[in-house]
Amino acid sequence: MKLTVIGYWGAFPGPGSATSGYLFEKDGFSMLVDCGSGVLSRLQQFRKLEDIDAVVLSHYHQDHMADVGPLQYAWLVHNNLKQTEEILPIYGHLEDEEKFSALTHQYTEGIAYEPEQPLHVGPFRIDFHPTAHPVPCYGMRITDGEQTVVYTADTSYKETWARFAKDADLLITDTNFYKGMDGKGPGHMTSTEAATIARDADVDTLLLSHLPHFGSWTKLKQEAEDVFSGTIHLAEEGWSWDG
Repeated sequence: MKLTVIGYWGAFPGPGSATSGYLFEKDGFSMLVDCGSGVLSRLQQFRKLEDIDAVVLSHYHQDHMADVGPLQYAWLVHNNLKQTEEILPIYGHLEDEEKFSALTHQYTEGIAYEPEQPLHVGPFRIDFHPTAHPVPCYGMRITDGEQTVVYTADTSYKETWARFAKDADLLITDTNFYKGMDGKGPGHMTSTEAATIARDADVDTLLLSHLPHFGSWTKLKQEAEDVFSGTIHLAEEGWSWDG
């Protein structure tokens, strides 16, 4: 399994960058997890849009799904040019029916996942975990049967994350605040809370993502290192991990 970071900003993209988007690949199958603002532009540095086999959304805040609309039109153009009828599946939850229904377009199909049940997409199995966020949102445990990546999506700290992420090879955390700040209102975590999950879950590698537009990111990493002794990286576009 290979993971490539396409976008990593929280809220809105920085110059020439993107908000949440992560590309998972295995045996020629490409799955995009979240499709935030700027993701389509940056994704084309790594894959053709028509080569994406599936999209899975954690929730419907714009910094995680703003580029679904442009992606739908990209597939419309692709099919018109190639004179094909290919359909792109976009998986999302049903707890906002209006947003879910918008996932279906001429050449995309919205498919509901049941958070209590595993979802099988290509070579991947995805298990879901409800997050602590102002809107319904689900973190994911993604495995190809050999390696496991856990993605918290947007959440404030919950003790249950450690159990959900137990022994993961890679943990991608919402890290939108610095040590001592309170992220409960907006539903995000601090550097030390992310590191606490990594430590308690005994994961191999921690990737700090959904990064803030203020402060020094090196401080985020330093604060996390005070709690978690494993490998820690700051997310950046093109950062890749091969499990």
